[in-house]
Amino acid sequence: MSPTLPEIVGTALFAVAIVHTFLASKFEKLADLHPRHAGIWHLLGEVEAVFGFWALVFTLFLFSHSGAESATHYLEGLNYTEAMFVFVIMVIAASRPVLYAAGLLVRGLSRALPLPSPVAVYFLTLSLVPLLGSFITEPAAMTLAALMLRDQVYSQPTSKRLKYATLGVLFVNVSIGGTLTPFAAPPVLMVAGVWGWGIGDMITLFGWKAAIAVLINAVAVTAWARKELAALPASPATGPRVPAPLIAVHLAFLVGVVVFAHHPTVFIAMFLFFLGVVDAYERHNDRLMLREGLLVAFFLAGLVTLGAQQKWWLQDLLAGMDPTVLFFGSTALTAITDNAALTYLGSLVQGIDDAFKYALVAGAVTGGGLTVIANAPNPAGFSILKDHFDDGAISAGGLLLAALAPTLVAVAAFQLL
Repeated sequence: MSPTLPEIVGTALFAVAIVHTFLASKFEKLADLHPRHAGIWHLLGEVEAVFGFWALVFTLFLFSHSGAESATHYLEGLNYTEAMFVFVIMVIAASRPVLYAAGLLVRGLSRALPLPSPVAVYFLTLSLVPLLGSFITEPAAMTLAALMLRDQVYSQPTSKRLKYATLGVLFVNVSIGGTLTPFAAPPVLMVAGVWGWGIGDMITLFGWKAAIAVLINAVAVTAWARKELAALPASPATGPRVPAPLIAVHLAFLVGVVVFAHHPTVFIAMFLFFLGVVDAYERHNDRLMLREGLLVAFFLAGLVTLGAQQKWWLQDLLAGMDPTVLFFGSTALTAITDNAALTYLGSLVQGIDDAFKYALVAGAVTGGGLTVIANAPNPAGFSILKDHFDDGAISAGGLLLAALAPTLVAVAAFQLL
């Protein structure tokens, strides 16, 4: 069946948005060259705003082409729960009580390692925290790890090579580290219920292999950067002491939002209560990451709006691949489209076997660190760390190159083990 005009336009704008993410840093430079219109150039230079911007263009096209009723029906038929969830979990996970608890855990465990403190904390942040993502969800793990790395590495006088290498390992490890359970990684979440995968299935099929790849990546980058890391100041303190009851309350909000991740009415209500608690105990909290969280949600909502128009070519493409080709094809396609959308479309293919299911999901999580759009939690880490790169922007090409080696480790783990 030939594509409709909205599908063609949606695909064209999706391609434009992808190219735009690679050119975002160029727009930031234009803001300096043309200060009179710096506002619009800064907007177009925000990677988190890219897909939202082009989704707006597509929505305006729908209203003009199909009418208000049809366009509204299309938007209301999409599922924006993930975008709302990432916003809420990012804000809660970045609150001072949660970060304080995570810092205590990582620094406590780091004392048991025969390594200098900055090196040990760095290793645990890139290994333990991504694996915790299987239980607290990948967006929460990304937020915690990015904030800890921001304080211990990115805000220190470290080299550009270390910053990009760390980012590549972080994105890849978070993407594969959430595969020990069926509810934490977005691409797994899309298919686990349909295919009847439980925790046992996830650990057997993916989890143990992912854990090995996460550890190899963390060990490799830590060994490579050990000399530079050891020269850094001792890992920053966890900050002012936070009362244990307040930590427990914040962690309860975190767990509650994770449990009700598929029920936006419930987790948004929890979030409103959370904001009340933060306001009541303002002295034990820092500024909440509301702006950063909203930008990330805007990015993901735009990805959903445009991504829904890609079914006409993605589903047929996936259906025609054998398992080995599908694995590598899924890994490559993930770099240019959200991996959760990819697995969702794959789940619609009829008559598939277990080899197809494994190849699709393994490839989707393997490629989840290659670009900022590849995995839903990536924009959260991007938003937290980007200001510590040159010109306040992360090069899409730099991220791709930095993620290649850890991605190859994941390829080996899922294909050879």
